[in-house]
Amino acid sequence: MDETTDLSRTTPEDGKAVLLRYLRSQRDGLASKVDGLSEYDARRPLTPTGTNLRGLVKHVASVQLGYLTDVFGRPSGRELPWDAEDAEPDADLWVTAEESREDVLELHRFSAEQADATVAALDLDARGEVPWWPAERRAVTLQQVLVHLCVETARHAGHADILRELVDGATGQRPGDPNVTGRSGDEWAVHRARIEEAARVAGGGLPS
Repeated sequence: MDETTDLSRTTPEDGKAVLLRYLRSQRDGLASKVDGLSEYDARRPLTPTGTNLRGLVKHVASVQLGYLTDVFGRPSGRELPWDAEDAEPDADLWVTAEESREDVLELHRFSAEQADATVAALDLDARGEVPWWPAERRAVTLQQVLVHLCVETARHAGHADILRELVDGATGQRPGDPNVTGRSGDEWAVHRARIEEAARVAGGGLPS
């Protein structure tokens, strides 16, 4: 074993750095899912409940901003209209015609900057309070919130993966993702047909 692979000579990444690295990776991957799309494809609803790509970016940026500013007594000074008490339900999950691409990207950047500043300033055991959670669960630590946000962001990044594939067939966290099997369009069609056939057999030979 050479020096580069001798784990006894390496220093493990600290817990805060690990959580922040995963959070950054997931939020950047999510934001990249709208790259190269038309305004229509980036915004259009792709599920019966209206889930859309740019709306997911807007939602996650909004959620991150709340959890890593106000929760720890570090207000960002930015009011989000869709957080107001009289706001329309789910207004953070879609983008109006008046909201531009740059509006959403700027919110994403601002949220990331504010979040990273809070993580840098506080220890993992720093205490906060989530006012929108049930009273018995409102007291939290930075570590708990970072885990929550990693899960939340990854969940929506997974939604975005599927939506982008439905739009133009793009897969993976980013172009050239090594975790995606390199198949041609015809090879994917054969693979999909094999899965469909297995499902039909397991389902009792459903009619085609």
